[in-house]
Amino acid sequence: MTQPVSSRKYRHGRWLRWAPVVAVPAAFALAFGYAGGWLAPHRLTPKRLIDQFQANAGVHPGYRRNHAKGVCVSGYFQSSGQAAAYSVAQVFTPGQRTPVVGRFAIPGGNPYAPDSSVPIRSMALRFTQADGQQWRTGMNSMPVFPVATPQAFYAQLQAGQPDPATGKPDPAKLAAFFAAHPETAAFRAWARTAKPSASFATDSYWGLNAFEFVDSDGTRHAVRWQMVAQAAADGATPPDNPDYLDADLRRRLAQGPLRWTLRVTLANPGDPTDDATRAWPADRTTIDAGTLVLQATEAQDSGPCRDINYDPTVLPDGIAISDDPLLPARSAAYADSYLRRTSEEAHLPGAARPSANTQPEARR
Repeated sequence: MTQPVSSRKYRHGRWLRWAPVVAVPAAFALAFGYAGGWLAPHRLTPKRLIDQFQANAGVHPGYRRNHAKGVCVSGYFQSSGQAAAYSVAQVFTPGQRTPVVGRFAIPGGNPYAPDSSVPIRSMALRFTQADGQQWRTGMNSMPVFPVATPQAFYAQLQAGQPDPATGKPDPAKLAAFFAAHPETAAFRAWARTAKPSASFATDSYWGLNAFEFVDSDGTRHAVRWQMVAQAAADGATPPDNPDYLDADLRRRLAQGPLRWTLRVTLANPGDPTDDATRAWPADRTTIDAGTLVLQATEAQDSGPCRDINYDPTVLPDGIAISDDPLLPARSAAYADSYLRRTSEEAHLPGAARPSANTQPEARR
């Protein structure tokens, strides 16, 4: 690998206090599944993972099994040109404007959950380059992921499954899970003080997983990225309206476009690229790759994001996956969820089949 790259019991009440963050399984815009032999099929498959999401949140036909409640957005990405030295992806060409179809959402498989039920928000984006290639990414408003492997994530989902007698996760099971997984410490520290924001527009979103940029010489650069909000949080308390995030987004966009800065961080040798629980040191080189400009929003049941599978392994030339085991797992589980919901959509009264030209699984 060329440079710069990686060489690669709380009390009962304390658990209950932030159990929803963990128990709502999609707290992380991320789902995992079987891929490429990292687990024997009899132990873990995409089906078992998605079945567990359903066991935790119920089955809501036609909706995503994770991040079920969301809204479509659209706009464009304006490249600053600063990332072009590290990646040949057309999206980073100096001055290039690339159309974007995205989706904001909250965690969980319940499309009727109140927006204040969890403190995490997600941003998913599909960049469509002029050459037809796509870059799809899913990000979350938290700096680290709780676990590093698909196996551990599945165990977390199981620990967070609601008890039929109470409708809530069993604190003892959550405690046992965290005791067995010390790597969750950084996420738990963040979750203790995290509060639901009043707006999608004022949150920043982390990619969490490492990827690789590939430059014109074929040199690979390990990177992570973040969409940093240009709108400042105003300290507003979330209103009682259970759907306030959608209302706020529409209000803001009626006044003008919303913007985020894409910041790309380059790893130093030795920085972990296979562990999303570990943040890289703050002194790493960071570049301003450009500006995301969102101009419109539509309901997810009829908007342009409806038929898109935001598989983060759909990448253009110049961007590649890293050795993070969560990435191929996410791809497999996303595909299982997509097939379930689109099959259900086809049988819902008055529902239309997904448009053929969307090609949500295509690696274009």
